[in-house]
Amino acid sequence: MSNKEDKVVQEEEVKEVTDKKDAADAPIEEKKELTAEEKLQVSEDKFLRLFSEFENFRRRTQKEKTDLIIGASVDSYKVLLPILDDFDRAKDNIDNATDIESLKEGINLILDKFTKSLASRGLEVMEIKEKEFNADEHEAITNIPAPTEDLKGKVIDVVEKGYKLNGKVIRFPKVVVGA
Repeated sequence: MSNKEDKVVQEEEVKEVTDKKDAADAPIEEKKELTAEEKLQVSEDKFLRLFSEFENFRRRTQKEKTDLIIGASVDSYKVLLPILDDFDRAKDNIDNATDIESLKEGINLILDKFTKSLASRGLEVMEIKEKEFNADEHEAITNIPAPTEDLKGKVIDVVEKGYKLNGKVIRFPKVVVGA
């Protein structure tokens, strides 16, 4: 064989090997692409499932929160209904009453029942008269000259009572402070 023939044969062999290699590599590259596509699809499916689970969780917790709020208000109204009945009976008896003292006693009993019902639910009146003024818990309406030296900087009068519910202030008391 001549040099030219050797080169042609070698080139043909190299071409065959390259073609075989390309043919072998092609399915591998396609498999890699399919694998990547499959991985992407699996990831998308996982994402969609997690997103759906989160949305269901969010809806369920929102519904539970709403039910809890409604349930709490129903319980509060159930406590207040007997007191409302007492006020209705008192109103009916006012027209026929001849004894003012019995009316006062009846109203005081209803008020006592009302305050005890609210206290059983965690509501408490803030007792602050003649105590040190605290700007974080009291709303000062005005300052007046203190009647005695020991009342300076203290609450002299309560214009509107303050209330706490389970230890948290829900209405700040409006007070007059001694200067």
